Amino acid sequence: MVADNVLPTTMKAVVVQEGKKVAVKDHPVPSIGDDDILVKVVAVAQNPADWRFVDAVQNVGTVIGCDWSGHVVQRGKNVTTPDLGAHVSGFVMGGTFVDSGAYAEYVKTPAELAWTVPEGTLSHEQAATVSAGLFTAAQCLYHPQRLALVEPPEKVEGVDWILIYGGSSSVGQYAIQLAHLSGYKVITTASPRNFDLVKSLGADTAFDYKDPGVVEAIKSATGDSLRHAIDTQSIKETQEICARAMGPQGGKLVLMFPPTFKAKKLRKDVEFISTMIYTALGRPFSLGPQAKFAAQPKDRAQIANFMLKTPQLVRDGLIVPNRVKLWEGGLQAIPEGLQYMREGKVSGEKVVYRV
Repeated sequence: MVADNVLPTTMKAVVVQEGKKVAVKDHPVPSIGDDDILVKVVAVAQNPADWRFVDAVQNVGTVIGCDWSGHVVQRGKNVTTPDLGAHVSGFVMGGTFVDSGAYAEYVKTPAELAWTVPEGTLSHEQAATVSAGLFTAAQCLYHPQRLALVEPPEKVEGVDWILIYGGSSSVGQYAIQLAHLSGYKVITTASPRNFDLVKSLGADTAFDYKDPGVVEAIKSATGDSLRHAIDTQSIKETQEICARAMGPQGGKLVLMFPPTFKAKKLRKDVEFISTMIYTALGRPFSLGPQAKFAAQPKDRAQIANFMLKTPQLVRDGLIVPNRVKLWEGGLQAIPEGLQYMREGKVSGEKVVYRV
């Protein structure tokens, strides 16, 4: 191991408790393996998955939180990059493992699953908003078993539309940016108050998701040619809208949750593909007794390769972070922030805490 100072053995972390609660507790600083790094966390960002792991999965004793930004303080013996002290960012699967979770003073991660934040670009608060959303978008768009679209720096030829349903969500914002970089024409749904935001990120057209005529509007705007879509919400109603919006040739629809029976029945010519960014971490996990997932080395390799591109995309200003809503109070304030998100009050921005 390589370290720049003597590290503590315990840290403060937000730990899942009985009764669908969390609390800030003293918790062991995770031990790293030969290919890992240990990061002193500076800022963390909140995702909808965080409160769902507390309320639905309920792995008592695990640390929650996915998105983090901080400085490397320890490296495994096989790690040559990033440097000690480097500003890095990444994501982990909170609420699942005792030795991994972002809402803590220290987080461990495989070195290849952290990206170095170029100096003079993003603050820790901004960098914390990037990873889970950006890499979910990259998985949806470019993985050979998802949409398998043209990946930057390459660009698609001709006019080819993609629908990003829920464009003001974190995944939606990054999916818009990446699809635009890839040369696709982007159509999205959002609240009218977020139209300027999604268009500034590269959306060509935006429609009100509450408009009862949204399917017809999408078909009209795309010349009824749509064959690629990402549904960042993936509830019953949104899956059906995305399926109906596809052109007569059918296509592929990537979902954050499993497809509903009715949506699949609506369009047998549409391939419904569920995705989950946690498979890219290369570690088996479960979301309950009946939902077990094996390690997926190909998923990890795809995201590790895309992470190598990320610093240059950020340096060139081609990836814009989510807007930050800084929530004062550090780790102690996280239960309050989780409740704020449960109540559906987050829109077009990311709740961020300084640790």
